[in-house]
Amino acid sequence: MTETTDDPRPESSVTPTQSGDNGVTTAGNSTAPPTPTFPPNSTGNRVVWLMGLVVAILVLALLIGFIGTLRHWFALHTGTLHGGPDVYYNFWSGFGSDLGEATLISAVFVGVYTGVRKVNCHTRGCWRIGHHPLEGTPYILCRHHHPEVPNHGATHEHILTQHQNFKLGKEADKRA
Repeated sequence: MTETTDDPRPESSVTPTQSGDNGVTTAGNSTAPPTPTFPPNSTGNRVVWLMGLVVAILVLALLIGFIGTLRHWFALHTGTLHGGPDVYYNFWSGFGSDLGEATLISAVFVGVYTGVRKVNCHTRGCWRIGHHPLEGTPYILCRHHHPEVPNHGATHEHILTQHQNFKLGKEADKRA
């Protein structure tokens, strides 16, 4: 059977204790998460990913260059093995002709991404369109993240109250 006690605290609760010499307060049996070497939005992580990508491309290029069967497969499928009037005719008539299209498509994607980043909410990770400037800051926020915009839609009374407050403020500015 279950015993009852007069203590209202659940058994799983622990009292906070001081840990370490930096004064961080943690629960009694838990440890503070370790601080990462680079914060998640640091350029250090981007450099590591970029260097990893460059190394992967170099390894792939070396494999294609030094292993005969891979080099033969790559030459066959890019069109440089059985050329027409010159060695690279099939490349530029087939696989190579798509490089220009890929460049244009990539440029369009970069332009769209840049445009979206300019008009969307400035809260990190939010892809909603930002329509509401936050006074005193350069930020434009969506209705979900702006502190003065109602999240569940404005009622008619709320809209009329806001309009009345605006009109009263405008009249007060004229008098002053």
